[in-house]
Amino acid sequence: MASVQDQLEIKFRLTDGSDIGPKSFPAATTVATLKESVIAQWPKEKENGPSTMRDVKLISAGKILENDKTLGECQSPICDVQPPVEKEKKEINQSKQNKCMCVIL
Repeated sequence: MASVQDQLEIKFRLTDGSDIGPKSFPAATTVATLKESVIAQWPKEKENGPSTMRDVKLISAGKILENDKTLGECQSPICDVQPPVEKEKKEINQSKQNKCMCVIL
């Protein structure tokens, strides 16, 4: 039996901004199976819904997912974001600060 860690909760965002889900899927689920799930859950009241897997493109992190890949293979690695480093403030030279310059062409 799959553990909770092997489950991924996925929400599908449609082009009009509405959502399908969230729903949990095992990490071994293929993208093709996800597409079938999207087609089955597509809101009936929406016009021009997909009828085949070829009508659906799943995009994650800016990449189009391939049908033969599993969810586990498609997961993006989680990166640690480093906190910003404060730079030392340089003292402004007062003599340079008071200068003015004009150019007339």
